[in-house]
Amino acid sequence: MKKNKISFGTNFWSAYEAGNPYDALHVFFDFSHLDEYKQILSDVAIHGYRRKIYKQDNPCHVFVIYTALNSFIKVCNCLKRKSRKWQVKGSGNYSSIVHLASLSKEEYKNPFKVFRKAFEEKSLEQFEFFLCEIVHLSLSPRAVESDYDIITPYVYLVKMLDAGQLIMERGIEKIKKEKLSEDILSPVE
Repeated sequence: MKKNKISFGTNFWSAYEAGNPYDALHVFFDFSHLDEYKQILSDVAIHGYRRKIYKQDNPCHVFVIYTALNSFIKVCNCLKRKSRKWQVKGSGNYSSIVHLASLSKEEYKNPFKVFRKAFEEKSLEQFEFFLCEIVHLSLSPRAVESDYDIITPYVYLVKMLDAGQLIMERGIEKIKKEKLSEDILSPVE
């Protein structure tokens, strides 16, 4: 049976179509830095409540970041599904609480938990709608209040950005068969 390839849509903003989620993650963090993504995401989310268009001199920048974040959400959803077969390299030790960023200690040790929790709370479509909603509000010349909860997906998206960066820093490896057998036999957290 032929497997269907998932399109992450990276060609819209990077001119390169990544074939697997790990490559797409590399492309995403090569395109821009974690700090810039977080800053723009925060600005766009807050700017929706103002009476001014965000980046009025160049609003197309918001659209480019929207397409990049939309691709990132698809990558995270795919990584959530692959988390049974892959693990993050390294022990996950940290020397300072600052290294944790928005992650808990358990999430820092296993960043795949962030993706599982996020997509248990909100679906892929809900995250995509969240991005559309904040972009729409930030590019509107009127202060409009959203009927949609933008806090929950915002928090999870920030956590996914931190987890994605951590995966990039530490790398991933296939889980050995003995470990995979133990995970299948042990109850899910």
